[in-house]
Amino acid sequence: MPATLEIIASWSLAFSYIISVTYYLNLLGAFGVRLTPFDDQTSARILTSIVLLAVLIIGWWKGFRALEALERISVGLKLSIIAGLLVGLAIVFGDRAGAGELAFNAPKETGWGAVTLLFGLIVTVQGFETSRYLGEAYDARMRISSMRLAQAVSTLIYVLYIGLFSYLFSVSELKVTETAIIDLIGLVAPVLPLFLIAAALSSQFSAAVADTGGSGGLFQEVTRGLFSEKRAYVLVGACGLVLTWAANVFQIISYASRAFALYYGLQAAIAAVAAWRQAQKVHALMFGLLAILGIAITILGVPVEGD
Repeated sequence: MPATLEIIASWSLAFSYIISVTYYLNLLGAFGVRLTPFDDQTSARILTSIVLLAVLIIGWWKGFRALEALERISVGLKLSIIAGLLVGLAIVFGDRAGAGELAFNAPKETGWGAVTLLFGLIVTVQGFETSRYLGEAYDARMRISSMRLAQAVSTLIYVLYIGLFSYLFSVSELKVTETAIIDLIGLVAPVLPLFLIAAALSSQFSAAVADTGGSGGLFQEVTRGLFSEKRAYVLVGACGLVLTWAANVFQIISYASRAFALYYGLQAAIAAVAAWRQAQKVHALMFGLLAILGIAITILGVPVEGD
């Protein structure tokens, strides 16, 4: 039973990677044209397609190590810019708190609608399983430590950003678009949007490259070598281009969230079965509930509607 579930989960994750790469690069396209005269959906999709093809050509031509080198540069740039943005936001937060000017907004979405909306946003806070499928490049100890470090750093960044942003802007200043954060952060300091775009471009690029690399290793693993990494890159590119031109960013985010929720739900089911067999009934119950939650998210997640 666990072995069968593991196979199904691996296949679900393999196709989740295809959607997530598309999601990351569609956000990159939206941010890339945001402050240009070509700020429209078609231009964003063209940029997304160009970057998607470039990543896959490099992966096909040079392999995983070339993708890894691209990601290393991008991640270093991203983390340095994010640190600077957090410091800037913290300073403004402190000033406004001292002046009693923080914003306290009532929830716009409540009840079941808010729950299903959260279901459709899981992909924005996931992505720590990638190195699990890079066994040919790194040993188990390195891969485990990398996933734990990624979770710790990402959690810190998410909590700080959400905490700072939630009280800096009123509802009247909020607009639901792919790049609305640029307008918001411009209200804090005019120079910050440029840094934010640089961070967004490097962030989405590195995430896309990571999942492209992960997909290659995963497809090779689940097919037991019949499907090579390079063929996986081609599959990612072909499906990514179709999704880019067939759906908007918010729909792709929802698709990716639901696909990853299915993977996590199946993994939780595997853990539940293993715990039950070891007579760990409390753990089995907890994992079982997580499995049910994962399946519920897969079925019920909805996309954010842009203005």
